[in-house]
Amino acid sequence: MRQTEFFLKACDPKTLTVAQLMQDAVTKCTARTDGATIAHLMTHRNYGSIPIVDEEGVLIGLVTEYDLLQAMIEGRDLRQVLASEIMSTHPLKVTEDQTLVQVADLFQDRYVTRVPVVRNNKLVGILARRDLLFGYMKASQYWS
Repeated sequence: MRQTEFFLKACDPKTLTVAQLMQDAVTKCTARTDGATIAHLMTHRNYGSIPIVDEEGVLIGLVTEYDLLQAMIEGRDLRQVLASEIMSTHPLKVTEDQTLVQVADLFQDRYVTRVPVVRNNKLVGILARRDLLFGYMKASQYWS
């Protein structure tokens, strides 16, 4: 849930932080999760990517729609492909203290739609472009 959903009065949207904007309930997988399971999660929950974490919750990668499609194009059986084989191992990520303006610039410059949020390299949330818009609108009090 986003903290901005509970805003009762207007504030300067530029002061919003990732901690206020992010979704803190994150679907994640491990390096041993198979591609078919990841594809199922993504298609049934309308996600474009799934963060991959180790046993301590440290972000170690990201599997995207692109990664799964590439494996399919290569003729690989997604039931036999592990996340560790197809994930991006150095995904773009943000921290909770970054501001709306900083991450909006990052999203525009890097053409991304969502990024994992980390604290001490541990996954604590996910931030999507839509979360930025939602936070901006709530802070500006365009709707209640």
